[in-house]
Amino acid sequence: MLNSKGFDLWAGGYDKSVSLSDESDTYPFAGYKVILNEIYNRVLSSPGKRVLDIGFGTGTLTSKLYEQGCCIFGQDFSDKMIEVAQKKMPEAKLYQGDFSRGLVKELKQLSYDAIIATYSLHHLTDHQKICFLGELLPLLNEGGCIYIGDVAFATRDELEKCKLQAGDEWDEAEIYFVFDELKSVFPKLVFEPMSCCAGILTLRK
Repeated sequence: MLNSKGFDLWAGGYDKSVSLSDESDTYPFAGYKVILNEIYNRVLSSPGKRVLDIGFGTGTLTSKLYEQGCCIFGQDFSDKMIEVAQKKMPEAKLYQGDFSRGLVKELKQLSYDAIIATYSLHHLTDHQKICFLGELLPLLNEGGCIYIGDVAFATRDELEKCKLQAGDEWDEAEIYFVFDELKSVFPKLVFEPMSCCAGILTLRK
């Protein structure tokens, strides 16, 4: 798992690193642009424009939503990522904090029409994911939705198949979503595969 220093060092080349993996249709970022574009369209087509982004990185997605008039809130644990994102979104309310310990208090006191997390929650253990989603759900406004775009699989067997194909490229430190293992806790959870190794999970209030 990368710590905040690791993300600080990666900040400058992050977008390029992601793009190379996406364009070659390889783990871990195959389908990245499709996923972000789909979440972008869904957020904009829904009523309400208060958006919370968990682990927003350089603001690749939220800066586009910001340009369309969305009111952006966010939490990331890298000061350098926040610095890059804040320049793109001067009016956004962005906070530094390790989301493995939950949301910062300022964000807990608000409500949102959409909560998005793209390629960030795989740093949480499965137990932490469940607890964190449980913390986020009450913050949604009526009709609101959590959108998670990430490396994710329908079953554990599919994850193991991808791991075998990825070989040395597989990151053992990351804990990816397995839909089958979460749906019993969140019956409303929906999973839509978007590539060989990633997809969108949606959870409505």
